[in-house]
Amino acid sequence: MRARKESSTTRILQLLLLLFLSDSYKSHCHCHPFHSAEGNAARTEGSISPDTSPGVEPEPFLPLLASSPLMPFRNYSSVPTLSGQCRLNFSSTQTAMSKTATDCYSFLAPFLDNAICCPQFLATLIILIGQSSKYSGLLALDETQAMTCLSDVENTLQSQGTDTDLGNFCSIHPANLTEGSCPITHVNEFESIVDSARLLAACRKIDPVSECCEHVCENAILDAARKIALKGSSASDGRRDLEKLSTRIADCKNIVLRWLAGKLDPSSTNGVLRALISCDINKVCPLDLPQVTGVSKECGDHVISNNTSCCISMGFYMSSLQDLSLLTNLQAVNCAISLGKKLQKANVTQNVYNLCHIKLMDFTLQEYSGCLLPSLPSDATYDNSSGLGITCDLSDNVEAPWPFNSSSPSASSCHESTKIPALPSTTSAQDGMDFNLL
Repeated sequence: MRARKESSTTRILQLLLLLFLSDSYKSHCHCHPFHSAEGNAARTEGSISPDTSPGVEPEPFLPLLASSPLMPFRNYSSVPTLSGQCRLNFSSTQTAMSKTATDCYSFLAPFLDNAICCPQFLATLIILIGQSSKYSGLLALDETQAMTCLSDVENTLQSQGTDTDLGNFCSIHPANLTEGSCPITHVNEFESIVDSARLLAACRKIDPVSECCEHVCENAILDAARKIALKGSSASDGRRDLEKLSTRIADCKNIVLRWLAGKLDPSSTNGVLRALISCDINKVCPLDLPQVTGVSKECGDHVISNNTSCCISMGFYMSSLQDLSLLTNLQAVNCAISLGKKLQKANVTQNVYNLCHIKLMDFTLQEYSGCLLPSLPSDATYDNSSGLGITCDLSDNVEAPWPFNSSSPSASSCHESTKIPALPSTTSAQDGMDFNLL
């Protein structure tokens, strides 16, 4: 959704506060120590070696974040202050809202934003407008309603413990709930232009693995978006201003998604939207990669003579990435490739990942034991006895891929040559390892 901009100092203060609030809980729980030798050994034994076949489903583990008695998760709920002016039907999104409240819980949100929290929040807003279109006939809100409704949604989620400013946190603003530059907002007009049957057939039920490779639903959405974006404009207009047309198509894609959210089975809509969003977020590295001047000074060609000093410099650089956010495995691959290309441009052509034993797990938040999230859509979980938890993919204990040329493809499960990691099939925590992160 967006690269993390917050300072590492803020993240550390948040974690210290969470540790302080949880001290009284620790004495009453059966916890596996986070940084203990036994805990690390158990994790290593369950990890997949670099030689493991990518077709073998990795066994995940489930780190649990137990809620402190001072901050009970479900008992946190209070009565939200609502405007009374939003005409959207909130009752149609209770399940999605509940998922968002868990995924965006205030202390976890800064670390789960890109892969879990913000995708779920966006899906909830799409469903809310789409379901309400059944009664209003509209697939967008005007500016006033957009501001009012977004505020009401945020207040409702805040009353359940989410971040206090979720819209800004996820870069979702009232304008995102309007039509933008798309010329079509009415359901009837939409259906008079778009092949609704084809669109529903392509997106009614999608496989979250194959969709990211074959783009069956995505292509149908894009085709529908182009059709409604061109409404009222000529082909010559499009040729004169391709950038404006591209923006209009992007805005119309939002309209298409809302229409789908109003037509699909409510029980499957959230899964479809999350799968589509996951395909997008797994294409890129969400991290802001700092300048590599220090690494190139110690590891650059014609300079590197001391592997130790090179790897110390590389270690310092990697530590700057390890307090940012939890990544999916494919995001980590993309980050590794992006950093590798950056290093190569800075005259570091030796594979420093191999030299310094840099793993995929080194690109993700280390406070959670280097957990890489599955590339499939995932959510935080809540259990009365164990608290909040996340599911990690154990295919992370493999060497980060070093790009061998400037045209190396980004991570994709569609490339047969991609072996680390394979896009996992549906993961389960039934055989996972439970331990308390605190």
